[in-house]
Amino acid sequence: MRLQKSWIIVTKDFSIFRKKKRILYTLIILPLLFSTGLPLVITNGEAAEIMVLLNTFSFFYIILAYILPTTLASYSVLGEKIEQSLEPLLATPTTDSELLFGKIIASFLPCVGVIYAGSIIFMVLSDAITYSTFGYLFFPNWIMAFILLLAVPLSSILSIELNVIISSRVSDVRTANQLGMLLFIPFIGVYFLLENNVLSLNIINLLAISIILFAADAFLFYINKVTFNRNDILTKWK
Repeated sequence: MRLQKSWIIVTKDFSIFRKKKRILYTLIILPLLFSTGLPLVITNGEAAEIMVLLNTFSFFYIILAYILPTTLASYSVLGEKIEQSLEPLLATPTTDSELLFGKIIASFLPCVGVIYAGSIIFMVLSDAITYSTFGYLFFPNWIMAFILLLAVPLSSILSIELNVIISSRVSDVRTANQLGMLLFIPFIGVYFLLENNVLSLNIINLLAISIILFAADAFLFYINKVTFNRNDILTKWK
């Protein structure tokens, strides 16, 4: 696989994303709201309670990593059809794997980038609010590092792979987004378990979550490679 060919697809998708203000607003505003709003929810209380709350809020970034790519990844193929550039793209001298990899990277980089930027805002504000309670800076810590460096990328890749599959088989962006959000439900379930202190957010549980995400990523990547076929899209997707 030639990475330079995939990067051509990436830059082309970036040019499309920049023209779509709705995509840009979703990409920027949602992480900003999370990152500034969550620390403000923290109220005075016992240090142990605040720690649980901060760790629970940290899990939001795994959820956010799944939500953000849904629009970008759904639009990655459907956008080509809307822009009437699908057939020329599929006729370029790239393999299906190079084309697929380019589509994944085009959605992955901006989403993970804004999540990392938002997490910095979240950690700084949280430390400013809780320093008087703890007497030390709560962030950064190993749990947040594990979330950002492992769970967030895996969650983002899961969302992208699922939405690329969906977007190559439907003809409406809204339908693609709705179908792509189906796997959002388990993330919310885990969050409620954390919120109600049924499940604790520690390295062991994060490792288990990451293993599950990795297995799902590997499975969906295989499905993508098997089913993503330019000839089928050209001849059957009208």
